[in-house]
Amino acid sequence: MHRAEPPADRGPRGAAPRAWLLMVCIGLLALTLRSPIVALGPVLGELREDLGLSAAQAGLLTSIPVLCFAVASPLASLTIRRAGVEFAITLTLLGVLAGTVVRSAGDTAATMLGTVLIGVAITVGNIAVPLIIRRDFPVHRQAAATGIYTAALNIGSTLAALLTAPVAAATGWRIGLASSVLAVVLALVVWLPAVGRRRALVPEPQPAAAPRPSGRASGRWATAGLAAGFSGQAFAFYGVTAWLPTLLVEDVGMSPVEAGAASSFFHVFAIAGALGVPLAARRADTAAVAAAVGAAWLFLPLGLLLAPEQWWAWTAVGGVAQGGGITVIFVAIMRLAHDGPSAGRISAVVQGVGYGFGALAPAVLGLVHERTQTWSASLLVVLAATLTYLVCTTLAVRSVARRPR
Repeated sequence: MHRAEPPADRGPRGAAPRAWLLMVCIGLLALTLRSPIVALGPVLGELREDLGLSAAQAGLLTSIPVLCFAVASPLASLTIRRAGVEFAITLTLLGVLAGTVVRSAGDTAATMLGTVLIGVAITVGNIAVPLIIRRDFPVHRQAAATGIYTAALNIGSTLAALLTAPVAAATGWRIGLASSVLAVVLALVVWLPAVGRRRALVPEPQPAAAPRPSGRASGRWATAGLAAGFSGQAFAFYGVTAWLPTLLVEDVGMSPVEAGAASSFFHVFAIAGALGVPLAARRADTAAVAAAVGAAWLFLPLGLLLAPEQWWAWTAVGGVAQGGGITVIFVAIMRLAHDGPSAGRISAVVQGVGYGFGALAPAVLGLVHERTQTWSASLLVVLAATLTYLVCTTLAVRSVARRPR
C-alpha cells in the first residue's frame, strides 16, 4: 500500500486550503461527529424522568444515531455526489446544530426528531470527511490525516463524557445536552472562511466517475472484506460502550460512578491507537498492522472473560485497538478507491453495513446476558466480532495492497 500515486484529486473550484488549516478544520469537525451522541448518556436518567420516557423509548433514543449511520449511508453518498463535499460538510454542521437545539428544547417528539437530525447529519460527515482527506492530502500523508481525524473523534467523545454531567448538574439536562453546540459553532466559524463561502454554501456536483480500472472482482471482494471487518469493529465498539460499566459493577464490584470513570479508559486509549497506526504503517506492511490491531482487539473480551479484575489492562489495550481499527478501515477505503466518487460509494457500503451491525450490538449482548445471567456468553459474542475484524480486515487490506493502480 506504499506505492507512488498521482496527485490527489482536486475539487472543481481549485486548490484546497493550506494543509495545516484543512487539518484544523477536519479536527474541529471530528469533535462534533460523536460528542452529541455521547453527551446523551450522562443525562439520560434526568431526561427520562423529566420527559416521562419508558425504558424502551430511552433505548431507542440511544440507538437512533447508529441506526441512521446504517440506513442513511446511501442517501449521504448521493447527497455528496449531487452537492459536493464542501457543501455536504456544511450541511453536516448545520444539521448537528439544528438537531442539538431541537433535541434539547422540546418534548419527547422533539427530542426524538432532534436525535434523528443529528444522526442523519453525522452520517453525511462520516462519509464526506474521508473523501476530503483522500482528495486534498498527498497519498503519503493520508494515513496520518486519517489518524488525526479518528483521534479527534475520540477526543470529542471523551470531552462530552467528562463535561456534560457537570454542566447539567449546574444548569439542568437541557443546557448540558445543548452545550455541545459550542464545538459546532467553532467548526463553522473556521470551516466557512477556510474553504471559501462559495464552496461551502453553494452546491456543486462532483465530477463524473472515471472509468473503472481492471480488477473489479478483486475490488468487490476487498470491499466485502472491509464491510465485514467494519461490522466486527462496530459491533464490538458499540456493544462494549453500552455494557462495560454494567459488567464492571456486576463482575468486579465497582460502584456505578467508579465503573463509569473506569470505562473511559476504552475511549481515552483509542486516541493512542488512532495516532499510532499511521506511525506503525510507515515501518511495517499495512496488512501486518491490521493483523496486530485485530489481535489487540481480542485482548478485551478474552481478558474480561478470564481475569476481569485486571480490567484496566484489557480496556486500555482494547481502546488502542478500537481507535486503530477504524483508522485501518478508512485508510484501506482510500487506497481501494480509484477516484472520489468510487471512494464515496465504497465508504457508504462499508459504513452502512458496519453500522447496521453496530446498532444491533447493545440489544444482542443485553439479550444474551439476560438469558444466561452471566457476562461470559456476551463476551464470547464480542470475541467472535473481534475475530471477524481480525480475519476479514487483514485479508481485505492485503488484497488492497496487491491490486494494480
